[in-house]
Order: sequence, then structure tokens, then C-alpha cells
Amino acid sequence: QVNLVESGGGLVQAGGSLRLSCAASGRTFSTSGTAWFRQAPGKEREFVAAAVTWSGLTTFYSDFVKVRFTISRANTKNTVYLQMNSLKPEDTAVYYCAAGLSGGTYLETTAYNFWGQGIQVTVSS
Repeated sequence: QVNLVESGGGLVQAGGSLRLSCAASGRTFSTSGTAWFRQAPGKEREFVAAAVTWSGLTTFYSDFVKVRFTISRANTKNTVYLQMNSLKPEDTAVYYCAAGLSGGTYLETTAYNFWGQGIQVTVSS
């Protein structure tokens, strides 16, 4: 069993930055696909970013966060991060960490075996 715990969320003004962290216990990230998803009220959970070990670490981003967000991993700390810059009000959502990519693609929520409880990010205009 893997437990994922997110931290670093909160309230920030538009244009500001936040860094989310996701700490894992029970399993290492070194060989596991990890990702961030988000879910706004009344909307489906959507893909934000992924870090996948394919001949080295490869990262993927959704179009709406490309350039502004950066996913990274500290394998020795068993932690994955999401640095979020130039935040917009439309980035407001609950952000979820996911790990254990197996089957499917990194874009799909069903492809991940483990999920954190989610953390609120609110961007004010």
C-alpha cells in the first residue's frame, strides 16, 4: 500500500506562485509514473502534469499549464513537486497527486493505482 500526502496549497493572488508537494510512503517513486491532476467544482478531474520514467525522467504537461507549471521529483525524498507560476483564477481547483502508473496512458485517471486526498488551490483575481 502507498500513501500519498499533498501539501503546499492555499490562497494566492493572480500572478503569484505556489509549490505543491506530494510525499509518498510505502513505495519509491524511482520506477513509478507520477502525476498531478486537478478538479474544479462541477467539473471532471483533469490531467495537469506527469513525470514518467522512460529511459530517464520524461515530463508531460497539459496545454493550459505548459510553461507556467513544472513537475519534478526527488527520488531520495520520495516526493514529487508541482511548481506553479503565473497562477490564474481558472487554476483554482483541488489538486491531486497520483502514482503507480500501470496500464493506460499518463493522461488517464484510471491509469494510476494510488491517489492523495487532494489539496485546495485558490487563485483570487
